[in-house]
Amino acid sequence: MGTIELEGLEFFAYHGYYEEERKIGNRYQIDVKISVDFSSAAQNDKLKDTVNYEDLYRIIAGVMQTKSKLLEHVGQLIIDEIRKIYPNVNEVQVGVSKFNPPIGGVCTRAKVTVIG
Repeated sequence: MGTIELEGLEFFAYHGYYEEERKIGNRYQIDVKISVDFSSAAQNDKLKDTVNYEDLYRIIAGVMQTKSKLLEHVGQLIIDEIRKIYPNVNEVQVGVSKFNPPIGGVCTRAKVTVIG
């Protein structure tokens, strides 16, 4: 058992509660942590026995292209898509950050973490 993590994936996307956000876009960061039994991969050195980082990136990039209103929804979509490709993962944690959120004050980023 172990974890696989991709941290600091950055995308420009069109998510947001306000219509204006979905028109002009913003920078987002995704962090993903997957708990999975990769003991066979560790023993046999076979990619097919673990979670492929390229697959994860492709899944996340695809979800980021679909407009959503809430960061929570983006995180859940990422989890759902990862589980479609890798149904054997034990747990998936996805952090979704929006840089400079429109909150009426200074805020580097807003972040939600979805666990599924």
